[in-house]
Amino acid sequence: MSEMSKGAMFRPADIKPAERGGGARTIPMVSKRCGAGLMNGITIIEGGAAIPLHTHNCEEAVMLLEGSAVAEIDGVEHHLQPGDTTWIAAEVPHRFRNLSVSEPMRIFWTYASADATRTLVATGDTRRVDAEHGAR
Repeated sequence: MSEMSKGAMFRPADIKPAERGGGARTIPMVSKRCGAGLMNGITIIEGGAAIPLHTHNCEEAVMLLEGSAVAEIDGVEHHLQPGDTTWIAAEVPHRFRNLSVSEPMRIFWTYASADATRTLVATGDTRRVDAEHGAR
């Protein structure tokens, strides 16, 4: 059993964010890398930016940490304030949009699987989530 397989400590300030393009960058934390069966992290979305409409192969929970956002879940828009948390079932189209044009927003997300994938609705392109983050 590896040293990290009993538990791990992650400090977002010490983790270099992975640039995702389109005004989003992610700080990956819990993942297969530490022996976990789930995955979580923080995504920063710059003012005026949005995550494209997509689905996952597993459940996802997202909490708005900072900023002002809209979560679009299966075509329904929900205005979020810090602390508001969403739950999204597998294969349900969704996205998050920063309502501010100048201030960033931060979300904390958790996937129910360390093998989570993201499929972009517009293109059908599917990728492993951890590959987007440098497989942390």
